[in-house]
Amino acid sequence: MPRQRPSLMSAAISRRSMLNVGTIGMLGLGLPQLAALDGAMSGKTSGTKKSVIFVFINGGLSHQDTFDMKPHAPSSVRGEFKPIDTQTPGIHICEHLPMLAARTEKYALVRSLSTDSSDHGPACHMLFTGRLDFPAGFVDQGKISVNEWPSLLSQVNYVLDDGGPLPPAAVLPQPSINEANAIRPGQYAGRLGSRWEAWHIDIAAPCGMGNGACPHCFRFTGEVFEHAAPSVLNVPMLTLPDGGQSRFTNRVQLLSSVERQQSMLQQLAMTGKLDRDRLQAISVLADAKVRSAFDVENATVETTNRYGKNKFGLSLLMARRLVEAGVRLVQVNLGKNSSWDTHANNFSNLKNNLLPYADRALSALLDDLDESGMLASTLVVVSGEFGRTPAINKDAGRDHWGPAMTSLFAGGGVKGGRAIGETDDIAAYPISDRQTPENIAGTIFHTLGIPEKTIWKDIDGRPHELYRAPPIEGLFA
Repeated sequence: MPRQRPSLMSAAISRRSMLNVGTIGMLGLGLPQLAALDGAMSGKTSGTKKSVIFVFINGGLSHQDTFDMKPHAPSSVRGEFKPIDTQTPGIHICEHLPMLAARTEKYALVRSLSTDSSDHGPACHMLFTGRLDFPAGFVDQGKISVNEWPSLLSQVNYVLDDGGPLPPAAVLPQPSINEANAIRPGQYAGRLGSRWEAWHIDIAAPCGMGNGACPHCFRFTGEVFEHAAPSVLNVPMLTLPDGGQSRFTNRVQLLSSVERQQSMLQQLAMTGKLDRDRLQAISVLADAKVRSAFDVENATVETTNRYGKNKFGLSLLMARRLVEAGVRLVQVNLGKNSSWDTHANNFSNLKNNLLPYADRALSALLDDLDESGMLASTLVVVSGEFGRTPAINKDAGRDHWGPAMTSLFAGGGVKGGRAIGETDDIAAYPISDRQTPENIAGTIFHTLGIPEKTIWKDIDGRPHELYRAPPIEGLFA
């Protein structure tokens, strides 16, 4: 059964008993309701809410060629790229990431992450859901299935949803899919139920193969090809026709007068999906910040030059604006599932088609958040579902490698200028501080202020722990 929100009669319970974990679970209280009730009873207001931007590197980033280079390894392992000095003495990264090299004090690298699978589907399910196990009946079918654990975004929606006009979690600009349009598992609500689906903002313009930072498109053979759409994103029309704003305002005022007996719009949202959709439509049309979040292709020339007027840059710009508008967790899929799946031409594709655009877009995001004062309250996580093999294959590529990968963490209290964990001499296996996708999820939940004892209930009423592992130790100052 869907979880029911408590009524205001719950206020009759004492504040002490309300804070008891068992009571919270029994009443089905989400964190926003608890915080509001706690504030009303104690006269206190909550502190600054933190947000998360999760940047997913579709297909698996080659850690040996970016953030965990091994220049003294045999030539069959170390590859073509050279490490360069960074802003932080002792930390070296790839020569094709010069902008990120100049910003290492803003982020930390975790070089000892491990996904317990070298297969896209299971590894994606682990990363997207924050769990290493699989539910009964799980099969990677390439389509949306109820036999999956819910995505991190759906779990956050379940815990943090307060019925407001915008959902707490969103993903853009398209699902993680391969060239055959097979959907990687773990991206939807699954066992949690569709009631808690995240906001899927599927607006990437269709583009054939569509790999990379469209319109800078490429094939794995190394050849580029013409972008197959007139724009990068198919952003919906968010403006109203002449006279539309006044008519819209009048209708909203009429709606308010008819439904004045309702104490809050968020209570109305809980009565059904239609009401929630109506609130979201009102928010998109009436809120300048939300309209601006979608209108990224018409951002100033200065802004698009900093981020890059491509799918990587505009998606990260949209994520930054959605966070500013109030969305707590935004996942950005950086390319399709195979964009970073460099089985062939690993070095030419990274050098020419992937790293330059990611370097610019990620650096602009960090600068933008820092200069706006949002970096302290916004955690940025950059991760693929696994790393790449130490050995270079016959096609000048690297294959899937679950035992080791590197992820980047910035903001939200993360202490920059450090590298956590270490791999062996060929970047094959962690030799210290091994972490998993469960630790990444714990870090995200911790940043969002979600208590460690929080549970969610599946469609059969079974309880599940949100945290499967603690946050990554050593990230936060």
